[in-house]
Amino acid sequence: MNTVQHDFLTLIRTRRSVRAYKPDPVPADLLDAVLEAGTWAPTGGGRQSPTIVAVTDPAARRQIAALNARVMGSDTDPYYGAPAVVLVLADGASRTFVEDGSCVLENIMLAAHALGLGTVWVHREREIFDSEEGKALLHAWNLPETLRGVGAVALGYPAGEPGEPAPRKADYVVRI
Repeated sequence: MNTVQHDFLTLIRTRRSVRAYKPDPVPADLLDAVLEAGTWAPTGGGRQSPTIVAVTDPAARRQIAALNARVMGSDTDPYYGAPAVVLVLADGASRTFVEDGSCVLENIMLAAHALGLGTVWVHREREIFDSEEGKALLHAWNLPETLRGVGAVALGYPAGEPGEPAPRKADYVVRI
């Protein structure tokens, strides 16, 4: 195994979900690199059904957080104070929109970790963008109403050290 292969596998093993962030903004060059990594994710038939929406404007971030919290039935910040939220939406007409968007989310999380940033995958974007308020946001952002939420990534600098991973279950892999 060469160094690049070893480094990539180590990157996968050391990525953790971050649930507390420093308020420092993500520098534009790092955000651009993370977003570009998302565009290189595999998609069904190469159709590139996802759309990546980077939310760094504080007012827009508060708005999307409030919508997500409402779906949860909570008033807490579902994005854990991260200064950036990356929404992954995809064309609901595509048979593989969930899988396509999930691959984008994984690429984003791995790229962020490689660049020293923290992430956590956040759900409920499907409910947000299937709602009338979500459709109004899509309209305001000049995006098609056919987009459906797949997930989001809270993105920023971790406020603390990552925890230890849970042990991998014994029967995770079965060889036939």
